[in-house]
Amino acid sequence: MAFVIAVAQQKGGAGKSTLAANLAVALAEDAPVTLLDTDPQQSLARWHAIRVAQGHPPLPFDTPSGWRVGNALDRLRRADGFVVLDTPPQVEADAARALRAADLVLVPLQPSLPDLWASEATVRIAEAEKRPWRYVLNRVPPQSRVAEVVAEELARRRAPVLEARLGNRTAFATAFATGQGVTEAQPRSAAAAEVRALASSILALRGQ
Repeated sequence: MAFVIAVAQQKGGAGKSTLAANLAVALAEDAPVTLLDTDPQQSLARWHAIRVAQGHPPLPFDTPSGWRVGNALDRLRRADGFVVLDTPPQVEADAARALRAADLVLVPLQPSLPDLWASEATVRIAEAEKRPWRYVLNRVPPQSRVAEVVAEELARRRAPVLEARLGNRTAFATAFATGQGVTEAQPRSAAAAEVRALASSILALRGQ
């Protein structure tokens, strides 16, 4: 059965769609992956349209909403591999429906206290639905005191955080603008290494 990963965070600008796209491309190096965009902003759908127009390797893709999300996931679960799901930013019925169906909820977190506070509603839904979840530190600047403060707060809360983190690198934006994952656009870059480490973390969690 397919392993469903929901990427969720109610705060806009957290890098949710970029994380979903890059993770899907990286996981597709080892297993079949379907990418779903349930976010009304449709950033991932636009990325996928660029990907198709540029002739990059195909990646199964759909944009279900409402009750169709559950139907799509029921169908996709019967296959092997992964389903990566980009969810609406607001804590609403569609977001709750997506989290309820996930085997793992990833919460991208920029290293700031406002982002951490904004993530709490998403975490509450995941816990209410009894879904495993993990923070993914995203857009982490080098040698940032604020990042250290957030890391200390996460430790105090005993929040589950993946060790793999994504830096604040232009390579992610450049790859996204061309309909690619960074592992395709710049496969030997530090950004690509970070995404592959994240994919490896997901594979390890699936095996537990």
